[in-house]
Amino acid sequence: MFMNTNYETLLFEVENEIGVITVNRPKALNALSEQVHSELNALLKEFKNLNKDYSIAKGLILTGAEDKAFIAGADIKGMTTMTAEQAESFARLGQENTLLFESLNVPVIACVNGYALGGGCEMAMSCDFIYGTKTAVFGQPEVKLGLIPGFGGTQRLSKLVGRNRAKEITYSGRNVGVEEAKEIGLVVAIFETKDEMLESAKTYLSKMMRNSPHAILEAKRVMNEGNDLTISEGLNVEAKAFGAIFNSDDMKEGTKAFVEKRKPVFTGK
Repeated sequence: MFMNTNYETLLFEVENEIGVITVNRPKALNALSEQVHSELNALLKEFKNLNKDYSIAKGLILTGAEDKAFIAGADIKGMTTMTAEQAESFARLGQENTLLFESLNVPVIACVNGYALGGGCEMAMSCDFIYGTKTAVFGQPEVKLGLIPGFGGTQRLSKLVGRNRAKEITYSGRNVGVEEAKEIGLVVAIFETKDEMLESAKTYLSKMMRNSPHAILEAKRVMNEGNDLTISEGLNVEAKAFGAIFNSDDMKEGTKAFVEKRKPVFTGK
């Protein structure tokens, strides 16, 4: 199974069942233009459609080209001439891409090098979790431009770090260094270099592949869905999914292998 890799602003490669998406506009600090969003939308939709049987990849990494920036933010120059209607459409396209990341059937790690501001922070937060180098910097500085976050920042940041802390970060528009980002739960691990970070992400995903792809997908779905529910509603979703997974081939293989004291062979079904 082959995917289209002919993009002007993105790079996509797969090695050892791990896909890497690189936003490739280093001269613009990988800023999110309409073209980047459109190409990312096309890539994610194609990946989601073609990877239903895990024939392309079992894990995904999102990163930025070179070392100065993961994604420095939205392309402000391109926004200066937008009408209100065009701006709303731009926001909805960016939001759709964040929802696509959340809906993929594989874990997605954001590997943040340098700036992840505004839209960059929002794209990172839509991944399953975030790794950062010592140079990683996060923030939602939109208020400094008379704007608000438009790609999910007003919603996801609160859920990740708490409402009041998210308000403080958003109202001030200040930068959040990687050490603070880890302390408040935005980043799960810090690395010296980008190469070390990418290698660690690939190692994690490789180890994860020993587990049931179907179970990981269900855990991802239930956790994302439960994020917007009360605890009792979320527990109901969990119980239904727990029951349904007993019909899966992976569950039958995993439990049988445990009893037989052998390694399971999962198929993702």
